[in-house]
Amino acid sequence: MLTVGDLLRDLDVHLLAGERGLHLPVRWVHISELLDPTPWLSGGELLLTTGMQLDTPAQQREFAARLADHHLAGLGFGTGFKHSAVPPPLLEVAAEREFPVFEVPYEVPFIAVTEAAFTQLVNEQYAVLRRALAAQERLERIVLSERGLEALVGALATLIGAAVVVFDARGEPLQQHAFRRAIEPEALDGLRAEVHERARRREARAFMPSLGDGNQGIALPVAADGTPRPVTGGGLGRAPEAWLVAIKDVGPLSDFDRLTLHQAVTIVALELLRSRVAGDTERRLAGDVLDAIVSGELTGSELARRLGPFGLSDRVAAIVLRRAGDGRGPGGSVEGALWAALREEAAPALVASVGSLACALVPGGGSEDELFALGDRVAAAAGAELGEVRVGIGRAVPAVDARRSFHEARCALEALALGEAVPENGNGSAPASEDRPRVATYKDLGSFQLLLSLQDDEALRLFCDSILGPIEASEGPYGGELMRSLEAFIEENGQWERAARRLYCHRHTLRYRIRRVEELTGRNLGSARDRIEFWLALRGRSLVS
Repeated sequence: MLTVGDLLRDLDVHLLAGERGLHLPVRWVHISELLDPTPWLSGGELLLTTGMQLDTPAQQREFAARLADHHLAGLGFGTGFKHSAVPPPLLEVAAEREFPVFEVPYEVPFIAVTEAAFTQLVNEQYAVLRRALAAQERLERIVLSERGLEALVGALATLIGAAVVVFDARGEPLQQHAFRRAIEPEALDGLRAEVHERARRREARAFMPSLGDGNQGIALPVAADGTPRPVTGGGLGRAPEAWLVAIKDVGPLSDFDRLTLHQAVTIVALELLRSRVAGDTERRLAGDVLDAIVSGELTGSELARRLGPFGLSDRVAAIVLRRAGDGRGPGGSVEGALWAALREEAAPALVASVGSLACALVPGGGSEDELFALGDRVAAAAGAELGEVRVGIGRAVPAVDARRSFHEARCALEALALGEAVPENGNGSAPASEDRPRVATYKDLGSFQLLLSLQDDEALRLFCDSILGPIEASEGPYGGELMRSLEAFIEENGQWERAARRLYCHRHTLRYRIRRVEELTGRNLGSARDRIEFWLALRGRSLVS
């Protein structure tokens, strides 16, 4: 930072007043002969003048006071033109206001002063730029080494000496790091609310947070594509993916701080993109693995090998989650809610969607009580985001038997739904009950557990064929519509409207298909016994198919 004292040290000039102001920073050098040049100055400039219009002592006093009030860095007064010496009235006011004034003799041209100042300012800016580039390279290495957002934010906080927070688009902190002093909880809540409100209004312009403690900060929008957002103007349209907020521990943000933060916006966007791509890849891989497990394509040692990268080995247990009712409600995806709930538990897990369900395979090495407690916490966390949810838990089994644990969890969830089934009310939905359990386990299967635990697949296949065989043998041009309609009708507890919506067909079409199923099998879906046997056969078929 160039100060008045630094500049005078390299010039053949004499300081006449304001010695205590030599520490003031010089932002720029300006030359003017106007009586009032302040409308064209923003503060921090060093002014050079020959005082061509300063004819009277009153004008000279007003001139010095005006420059000091406008927070200029100092005044260089050229002598040998209008004035042979710096006017004493001007020096009197400068001394009172501790405003630096120095004489520039006729032999020293103003260009010598401006060149000396500009050379130092350019060198300072070059040094700042080099530091900022070095900082950017350090942040880029963190992203390339895949150390994560936590390491990136920590390094940025250390580089600029500030508390740094990255908020998501909704205003929730993704990561934060304090340098010396953490942001007060009240200030953090205020920042969260302000970011949330700007996201709601789809504003994407930088702003200065209102902290009220004298420290300076800045909040910069992070675009999903990494493109820097304008600091002012514009700002409406696509909401940013995140916000980068920095709050200085002491004093204002320096040029280096601002430049580093603006460069860090792109780095943060790249890290978020890398995490998102990695997450999407992991979810696709998890989906492929789970599909192969459920279909029975992945078994034995190969199954155990494929579960290894997800931190699962030896024993696993399945947890399945669905929304209560018709599956519609507030919040995000069911899979996302299950993933977030398990992430809070800091436990390894394979999470993916299976139809309308979200399924997770988690380590099963603990006790049953620990597993059931985990299910309760998952239900509570997911319910806070999605509304009313239901959770099913399968028993802990060797990794090679993960498919059986999944089907136990799924059947426990469906048994819970069957137990909740009540006659439809006027709008086609079941009345709500606050007493319903949110979590079902394999222990709730009762006699159904006998079917699911059969070790003889051939016996299970014969049971399924005896009930479903006539449907499968006669579907012909219908493809799998009758089986899909039967399964939807049973899973929706015989509620025509909800089952038809699930199949994307009219309820009269569904009624025709169910009558056809009854004709083929000789069973009555109005009978609780027949519906339970159909349900057991459908679940058993998924085990041996």
